[in-house]
Amino acid sequence: MALTEHVVMRELDIPGIGDFDIYRQHGGWDAYCVAVKEQTPAAVVAVVKEAGLRGRGGAGFPTGVKWGFLPKGVYPRYLLCNCDESEPGTFNNHQIIDNNPHQLVEGVAISAYAVEANTAYIYMRGEFAAAARTLEAAIARAYAEGLLGKNILGSGYDLDIHVHRGAGAYICGEETALMESLEGKIGQPRLKPPFPAVAGLYGKPTIINNVETLTNVPMILQKGVAWYRQFGTEKSPGTKCFSLSGHVNRPGNYEIPFGLPLRELIYSPEYGGGMRDNRPVKIIIPGGASAPWLTGDKLDVTLDYEALAGAGTMLGSGAVIVLNDTVQAPHLAYKMDEFFKHESCGKCTPCREGTHWLVKTLHRMTEEGHAYAEDIPTLHSIYGQMAGNCFCLLGESAVMPIKSALRLFPQEFEQLVTQNGNGQHNGKHPIALESVR
Repeated sequence: MALTEHVVMRELDIPGIGDFDIYRQHGGWDAYCVAVKEQTPAAVVAVVKEAGLRGRGGAGFPTGVKWGFLPKGVYPRYLLCNCDESEPGTFNNHQIIDNNPHQLVEGVAISAYAVEANTAYIYMRGEFAAAARTLEAAIARAYAEGLLGKNILGSGYDLDIHVHRGAGAYICGEETALMESLEGKIGQPRLKPPFPAVAGLYGKPTIINNVETLTNVPMILQKGVAWYRQFGTEKSPGTKCFSLSGHVNRPGNYEIPFGLPLRELIYSPEYGGGMRDNRPVKIIIPGGASAPWLTGDKLDVTLDYEALAGAGTMLGSGAVIVLNDTVQAPHLAYKMDEFFKHESCGKCTPCREGTHWLVKTLHRMTEEGHAYAEDIPTLHSIYGQMAGNCFCLLGESAVMPIKSALRLFPQEFEQLVTQNGNGQHNGKHPIALESVR
């Protein structure tokens, strides 16, 4: 069932909410004003913690708990808003910024106050030029209204918010690579620990949250914990903006309460509207390209962190990619791993070399028509040597498409071998196992 009131996609309830005056007329910035004038930072953290808000960037870690990891008495502190949004299939951050930018800026401001940061950065994907201008205009208006800057509302609290555009690197969505890029260095991940909450941007305590996460915060403070927790489940409260794409009739962003079955998201006329040409669902990727695949018989799995984990996958970025029976699993794995190979920063050998050999093998099998029996154990060997051995989650993510394809559709790889004739060498040598060890 569609929401009667939205948390982040509020343009569906309030036409023109992207205009500052209209946003203010509907309670915009009220929660922030109350917070900085009447509440302590600790009180704001407590409310967010009680609401059960979980990070929308992928891990789903409780936001209020994360804020509590900051070491006491260490300043300055920084708040970073991760708007790199480069995960294939994900496009909800862009819509939030385009249509409801003031709520995001207010969310950044409240969250910065809660973690006692006087400087916040919104790190944006480099291609989001128009969205960056939209946010810069929203921030400028907040300064003009006395909501940002020095001694805000006579409270003694100072806050500056800056928009920083990256250069289009997927790896900069990883929080430590984001900080490296923000500091003017090559966007490559850092070793953890220390974690950003202890030693982050410029070596100081830093909190990093996703766009959708921070956009939830004003509504939680404005409407209250009970209002927020009426949506979703006990362990996954609230709503999630899912980016639905693939072979559905109505692709797009849909904000729904956690706990809705996949079947309803795909087939309800309010959301996906069913499959194109009424073809059956073959593959569902519920959390972006980094998430393990589900097969079409898993339509009753609900969209919340616990249920998806129980089904062997993850909610991730909320990018639900639905594909029909015309898609071949080996080819899909090849195209996805081609993306990860291109975006690998090259820092660690398992990812740099592993993605190369995965793509090389899959390209020969799917595009060149030269598949050999030895290729199947070779693919298992390559991803097996990558899993658990990469410096950051990019390499681990690259494992998911090929691992899922081999696990769920082994017969399609065997068919490629059969189509090659007898599956024997024909003058071309398969990649030897030793070459990737």
